[in-house]
Amino acid sequence: MVARSHEVPWSLDREIVLSRVFEAPRELVFAAWTKEEHLTKWFGPKGFTTRTHECDLRIGGRWRFDMIAPDGKVFDNRVVFLEIRAPELLVFDHGSDKDDDEHRFRVTVTFDEQRDKRAFGTVAGTVVTMRQLHPTKEQRDAGIGFGAVEIGYTTLDKLSEHLRRMQ
Repeated sequence: MVARSHEVPWSLDREIVLSRVFEAPRELVFAAWTKEEHLTKWFGPKGFTTRTHECDLRIGGRWRFDMIAPDGKVFDNRVVFLEIRAPELLVFDHGSDKDDDEHRFRVTVTFDEQRDKRAFGTVAGTVVTMRQLHPTKEQRDAGIGFGAVEIGYTTLDKLSEHLRRMQ
């Protein structure tokens, strides 16, 4: 199997994985991740807001944005989209908004549709799995020590709230 040009060697000791089930159809969850009007309403940790400077959602395109902390501190971000396969997969590099950011990490987000048969019909559900692959074990460990997992789940909480409003 030939590796795609954007693939990097995988290593468990450099990876952070978050996963959550959303009670929403896969197409809707994917839209929340890939449409600017939705991204800015939920992306970022609890208490943070997002301000977009550029959003070009295509392979090779960039999303440049600021995450603004409750205290007003601004964190610049840049996402470069490497693979978009609607409605099942997003692959992008995420880092600060500068060229050649040595702390940039690779993110792979999968959207797996599942159905839950309950007493009154079938509920569409989507399992979102977000894998962050960091350039070094030390960077991954620093992220975990900083609270990347807990912070990541507050971001997914915001996505869940946004999906409820979309339905």
